[in-house]
Amino acid sequence: MTRAARPDQIVAPRTSDEVREAFLRFFEERGHMIIPGSSLIPQGDPTLLLTSAGMVQFKPYFIGEAEPPSRRLASCQKCFRTTDIDVVGDFKHLTFFEMLGNFSIGDYFKKEAIAWGWEFVTQTLRLPRERLRVTIFLDDDEAFQYWRDIGVPAEMITRCGEEDNFWGPAGETGPCGPCSEIHYDFGSEWSCRRPDCGPLCDCGRFVEIWNLVFTQYFQHADGRRTPLPKPNIDTGMGLERVAAVMQGVHSFYESEVFAPVVQRVCGLAGRQYGKDPDVDHAVKIIVEHGRAATFLVGDGVVPSNEGRGYVLRRVVRRAIRYARKIGLDKPFLVDLAGTVIGQMSNVYPELETNREFIYRVLQLEEERFGEVLNAGLSLLDKTVADVKSKGQRVIPGREAFTLYDTYGFPRELTAEVAQENDLTIDEEGFSAAMEEQRERARAAHRFSLSGKAALEVYQQIGQTTEFVGYEKLQEPSTVSAVLVDGQPVETAYQGQDAEIVLPVTPFYGEMGGQVGDQGEVRGQRGKLAVTNTVRPVPGLIVHQGRVVEGTISVGDPVEAEVDVERRLDIARNHTVTHILQASLRQVLGSHVRQTGSLVAPDRMRFDFSHFAAMSAEERGCVQRLVNERIQANLPVSSKVLSYKEAVAEGAIALFDEKYGDTVRVMEVGRPGVRLGRISAELCGGTHVSATGEIGFFHILSEGSIGAGLRRIEAVTGRGAEKYVSERLSAMDAIAAHLQTTAAELPQKVAAVTRDLEAERRRAAQLQQELSKREAECLLDRVTSVDGVAVLAAKVSVPNMGALRRMGDQLRERLKSGVIVLGAIVEGKPSFVAMVTPDLVSKGFHAGQIVRDVAAVTGGGGGGRPEMAQAGGKDAARVDEALQLVARIVQE
Repeated sequence: MTRAARPDQIVAPRTSDEVREAFLRFFEERGHMIIPGSSLIPQGDPTLLLTSAGMVQFKPYFIGEAEPPSRRLASCQKCFRTTDIDVVGDFKHLTFFEMLGNFSIGDYFKKEAIAWGWEFVTQTLRLPRERLRVTIFLDDDEAFQYWRDIGVPAEMITRCGEEDNFWGPAGETGPCGPCSEIHYDFGSEWSCRRPDCGPLCDCGRFVEIWNLVFTQYFQHADGRRTPLPKPNIDTGMGLERVAAVMQGVHSFYESEVFAPVVQRVCGLAGRQYGKDPDVDHAVKIIVEHGRAATFLVGDGVVPSNEGRGYVLRRVVRRAIRYARKIGLDKPFLVDLAGTVIGQMSNVYPELETNREFIYRVLQLEEERFGEVLNAGLSLLDKTVADVKSKGQRVIPGREAFTLYDTYGFPRELTAEVAQENDLTIDEEGFSAAMEEQRERARAAHRFSLSGKAALEVYQQIGQTTEFVGYEKLQEPSTVSAVLVDGQPVETAYQGQDAEIVLPVTPFYGEMGGQVGDQGEVRGQRGKLAVTNTVRPVPGLIVHQGRVVEGTISVGDPVEAEVDVERRLDIARNHTVTHILQASLRQVLGSHVRQTGSLVAPDRMRFDFSHFAAMSAEERGCVQRLVNERIQANLPVSSKVLSYKEAVAEGAIALFDEKYGDTVRVMEVGRPGVRLGRISAELCGGTHVSATGEIGFFHILSEGSIGAGLRRIEAVTGRGAEKYVSERLSAMDAIAAHLQTTAAELPQKVAAVTRDLEAERRRAAQLQQELSKREAECLLDRVTSVDGVAVLAAKVSVPNMGALRRMGDQLRERLKSGVIVLGAIVEGKPSFVAMVTPDLVSKGFHAGQIVRDVAAVTGGGGGGRPEMAQAGGKDAARVDEALQLVARIVQE
């Protein structure tokens, strides 16, 4: 029989692993189900940037949208808080941290949460009671009494206002309520000595180690708070803070959580931690941000200029800048990530699984920023100096935007440098420059409604259109509005461009990247050839086209018929975007997200998040995977669900996209069929009924459209057939021209290429020999100008390289002199000037000479004192320009 240990024999957990294990075991013993932590990318909530608290994954349980597996839950959750980026480096703020939490979903409430919290910190962690302080919400007398009931003296309890002790929702809406915190007192040696020094003081004496949130309200989008059906408990204990306390150190960075990473960074930088406060501060930021970046990438975040990707880019680039400040100029992020992975992968195995992916992303981002960092810092230093020299205190917004747009400096990084120099940024000017750029982008892509109605006119129609085009491609309807030249009319006549509105239509209006339908609207008195269908205002579909027969009038009964073949081409391309995204995620990783698309009848375009160009192998693998899924003839189906149900079933939603209460889910494949369900996305577009209808998929190109963004253009169906047919015809024509077969074309082309290369080398050798002989002849034309040997001549050469080589040969033979050669290269004047070293020492400068010579032909140039080159515009004046050389030398 095992004898239980006496309380005084219990050894308190010390390391972070021990604290984590002790916490979860403590609450498991009290009836809590241990739930694995979720990803830093929130699942099922596209409005939330990153997981910022332990309760995020439990939000549906708290608000009654889903049934929890248990009323008592506990977890250790990876968290990231963007609000703390700028204050990282102190003793209590981190961007990435582990949150230990216990949760009650309508089960226990304040009494039990307070009692268990006190029991864990005083008996399991064995922290001295006299070192602990408690805070409560201002008027929470109930919590005050529960703390008193377990023996906490009244003088150790501080009442605080809403700013400090009321916990808001994770996101725009959600559960919220008052909270009570447990703080640890490091002792009077850390005190600011002020009479009011207490748990809320930032002097460093106190640190919050546990927050007990009593979620009893729901906060609505308009700010209202209403009571929840059942109150809940949501607690959070920062693991890194507790580990530091348990190890008797004041800073995270001195605990075993961070110490190995701190040592590694100091080793790379050749610095010693604890000797210089400025170096220590930089090391803390580098270590914290590098650790955070490792976890972000490990969960699938990739750098970009918006959303989560921008957060990652910001912390990475901030870490790189601080690394430069302590002399760490060489790449270091991969090395730092390796240390983090080695230390943390026993708890988070996804770090080891994604090790190579993490390395690749961080290496590429570090290389990209490294290429522009020095230039950007130089420009920023110059800007700071200019502002200070003028006695000003604000960096112009447009200059800050140039650093952001051209050099990749996050605005916050520029603001930080400005603050270090007691300056600020013109935020309004920055925002104005950003908006101007966005407007230019919008203008470049905006659909022009020249001669069409303004939005106000569409809004005044006051009608919505029922779309029946999922099931039907032909539908009777009645004309409810007609517009010509942007104005409502009763009748449109033959030859006029017009727009008509129908209360019911099978025509798909342009939306979600899918182009609008074309077809015909026919009535007894006329016909409209529809060339485009748009949705100018929500709920309204407008048919644009030309009246090709008779008239179309308000009230006319009509038959609306979509161009079937064109619609099928569009459907093929739209369905394949879903298959493509699933295939990209399988080959490249789950970080891939659609960022835009174009679905047209002749081609499709798919924009997605990814950090590097796809290799030929990756591209081929994706193409094969898509075609395998096409050939499997998987069913394609749709269903309408509530938004929450759709996301809960794993349907992909676009981040920042606004969805209604009900959504349409498109599924490719389904459980129980070959390959299973391969894709589920929220989508309102038109699709094929089975993947076999797509026929064939071929990638035309893959390339970058911005930082962290890639674009694939491809064809399917008839478009793919046309593409393949054209390429095969071209191949046959080339084969016939080369007098070979298509099968032997690669070998024939290789042989012809080898022969051409041999002929090019032979031609180059002949050209060099000719140039050498011409140079020998030119030596007879050397003249003396005030004792200086001068050669100015027009020569015949194929390119600038040959002109320079001829100059080198002449300079070698001449030993002392000035040489200026001119030639017509590709129809334009080209010049090269050379000066021997002895004359350079006397003040002759080839760059100045060639610039004056080229100016005669309307050109310019320059270079070093011993060699320079230039170009011109007027080939007829080359001889005149060369005649100027003697006078220039004489002067």
